[in-house]
Amino acid sequence: METKALAPHVLRALFDLQSEGALVNLQTLTDTLQVRRVDIRRVITALHREGYVDALHMRLTLRGYALGASFAKSELLPLRRASGAASTVAA
Repeated sequence: METKALAPHVLRALFDLQSEGALVNLQTLTDTLQVRRVDIRRVITALHREGYVDALHMRLTLRGYALGASFAKSELLPLRRASGAASTVAA
């Protein structure tokens, strides 16, 4: 899964969970988003490098919290494409 496609979903999930006061780890995000753990880890690392997530504590930074809040109010693209049967054209 592409980091650019998954990052908004991770920020939104972290925002929602952090707002509820929940403790978050990789497994929590994996279960919430139904995405492979390795993909979540890659996105968290990228967001940490960009200053949006504190990966050590699995918490959003102030910048990440603001971005997560904006994603929480908007409609995100789906994580998965529609099934192949729906997109095939009869010949």
